[in-house]
Amino acid sequence: MIERDGHVRALRRLFSNNSVIVLLGPRGAGKTTLSREFAQRSRSNSYLFDLGSAADRARLEDPELALSNLQGLVVLDEVHRAPHIIDVVRRLLVRTWNPARFLILSSIVPDKLRQQFESLSEYSANYELPGLQSAEIPVPQANVLWLRGGLPASYSAGSDSESFEWRERYVRDFLERDIHRLTVNAPTARIERFLIMLAHCHAQVWNGSELARSLGVSHHTARRYLNILQSAFIVRTLKPWRADLPRRQVKSPRVYFQDTGLLHHCLGISSLRDLERHPRSGASWEGFVLENLIRVLGGEDVQFYFWAAHTGAKVDLIARSGGQLRGFEIRRTSDPRITRSVRSALENLSLTRMDVVHAGPESFPLGRRTRAISAARLHEEL
Repeated sequence: MIERDGHVRALRRLFSNNSVIVLLGPRGAGKTTLSREFAQRSRSNSYLFDLGSAADRARLEDPELALSNLQGLVVLDEVHRAPHIIDVVRRLLVRTWNPARFLILSSIVPDKLRQQFESLSEYSANYELPGLQSAEIPVPQANVLWLRGGLPASYSAGSDSESFEWRERYVRDFLERDIHRLTVNAPTARIERFLIMLAHCHAQVWNGSELARSLGVSHHTARRYLNILQSAFIVRTLKPWRADLPRRQVKSPRVYFQDTGLLHHCLGISSLRDLERHPRSGASWEGFVLENLIRVLGGEDVQFYFWAAHTGAKVDLIARSGGQLRGFEIRRTSDPRITRSVRSALENLSLTRMDVVHAGPESFPLGRRTRAISAARLHEEL
């Protein structure tokens, strides 16, 4: 088992100021394992309720009675299966004396559940557990992580074919089990088709009208399908940064699969050889690096964007923090250089710096406010 001690420490820090931690992330990322590890290390009593279990749901048939007298850590796993329990937790928290801390887990967040989580905001903090990131694995395994993705069971499979089969079951389970909890009237076959179409648009600007025409649905329906996949942490959208410039700028978001293993499954890529030859290889690597950048740089006060002009100038990722902007260009090359696009971004976007993340082994300066950073060393350099 891959140790993820950094996440245990992060939960401990959050609990020092909050009574509730809402632990979110894709199904299979290791939330249950992390919660059990955290409970084992806790010095207080701990109570684990798996709402995917009929027996545990029976224990919580009267949730207020079951939870009101507990002291210590209470773990509520798969709370999306019984969202009414969130309201009970909120009522317990408003009591003047409440000895329990709650660790609430969910792998899908429909709009109603999101609103319920927001009702806890006075007492809670959110923490998203992603799949494995580059910093958590040996450098020689980076291409395996890129191919298989970061969901632990997929990454740790005995072979590429076993990993691909695991992801096939994962997608099937998502379509058959989770979709109906996120929407009431989206045909499974259509969502599957949309998912595959979206894989071919990975790292591109969202074109809802084109996807809608291909599916035979309205633009609003296509957008709703995208929101469904976002609610399950399958994809993320990156908002465009709007600069005060006379030139025309891209106004629509970019769409990325959060896990390249799931992306590759949808593209039918099952080996590194296939991946290297695939026309979407470069876009896949961009998403892989971008996700790692977001995890390394992320914090409560950091927002992420991209920027693109219709002239072709672009910045793959902009991190905004404390009023400062830092840009990143992602290039799958071992010979990074300052391009016209990098110069344009530095001149026009008031960036504090603009770094080029590349596939080579070394990091080195490229110029004033510009550095080439090896993708394998992101967690060291940033």
